[in-house]
Amino acid sequence: MTIVVNGEATDLAPDASIGDLVAKLGLPDRGIAVAIDGEVVPRGRWDQTLHDEASVEIVTAVQGG
Repeated sequence: MTIVVNGEATDLAPDASIGDLVAKLGLPDRGIAVAIDGEVVPRGRWDQTLHDEASVEIVTAVQGG
C-alpha cells in the first residue's frame, strides 16, 4: 500500500502498523508524535494497522530555547 508521510509517498506492506512505519523510517519510539488523517495517535495504539492512502504526519521533539 502507499501512504503519505509528511507530504511524501511511502510504500508499506498491506498490514503495516504505525510502529512498523516508525521502524522503517529509523525513528526513535520516544520523542515523536504521530497523527493519522489529522488525529494524533497515542503511542499505546501504534499497533493499529494503517490504511491505503493514509495521511501521516510525524513530528520530532527538539530541545532549544
